[in-house]
Amino acid sequence: MEANNDIKCVGVVGTGVIGASWTAYFLARGFDVSSTDPMPGAEAKLREAVCRHWPSMEKMGLAEGASLERLRFSANLAEALAGVDFVQENGPEREDLKVALFRDMDALLPEQVILASSSSGLLMSLVQGACTHPERVILGHPFNPPHMIPLVEVIGGALTSSETIERTMAFYSAIGKRPIHALKEVKGHIANRLQAALWREAFYLVDQGVATVADIDTAIAYGPGLRWALIGPFLNLHLSGGEGGIGHVLDHLGPPIESWWADLGTPAITEELKQKICAGVDELLTGRDQALLAPTRDALLLGLVEAKAGTTLP
Repeated sequence: MEANNDIKCVGVVGTGVIGASWTAYFLARGFDVSSTDPMPGAEAKLREAVCRHWPSMEKMGLAEGASLERLRFSANLAEALAGVDFVQENGPEREDLKVALFRDMDALLPEQVILASSSSGLLMSLVQGACTHPERVILGHPFNPPHMIPLVEVIGGALTSSETIERTMAFYSAIGKRPIHALKEVKGHIANRLQAALWREAFYLVDQGVATVADIDTAIAYGPGLRWALIGPFLNLHLSGGEGGIGHVLDHLGPPIESWWADLGTPAITEELKQKICAGVDELLTGRDQALLAPTRDALLLGLVEAKAGTTLP
């Protein structure tokens, strides 16, 4: 999709893995991008990462005017944010740093410029309090890698305005994302909490000697993960119920599901468990070229996203 009429230049603050991925995506959607990061060598790393992502962007389809030449960089925050119309922040997951950064950005930018954070777990209510215009501070949490996965979680803090939520949802939708709006703040947001629930049981099963790391990865990647990549857990349950749908499933499987919930583990990530997990991953990767892992994943992911885009699946 094309860049919308109100936003011409996106500021990307923090250009690590997530920030670089966002940068590639915004450039591919036809924006000017002004980026900043105080780390030594950040610009070179950013440009290398964007070039690495660009072939995937070309396969997904570039917006009119999309160009790598539309990227500028400054290690100085004020210089980088001059003239931007929207900010995507990707700084460290530390509340004190986040609060100070948003306070500085808020002081530098006109009040109509939305300040969106990619934070994986911090609540915007904790971040926006130091801002003169807290109503324009919002969570815009992507799923990694943002240049390929459409999901963005949009969540306002206690002081975020409804107008900011609406504008942010409209912006992400207009550039081809699939934003969802959480109705209240929770630690870890939505998708990360769902992931965490699965990780908890996966770690527990390894800790209890029920299954190996390799078998758990296989169980998900070649079992429910294939269905989850197509439709979500509720629609999968609905299809499992045949003509009776999800109501039939819950009538008949409700008690067993509740018994499984009651039996789920609550492991602690001890040093022993960490070593067991790491050893399991090393064993899983034995004989494989680890350098090909991410590119192969991304190629499959690109095909899946393209395939889903041509369907009526929700």
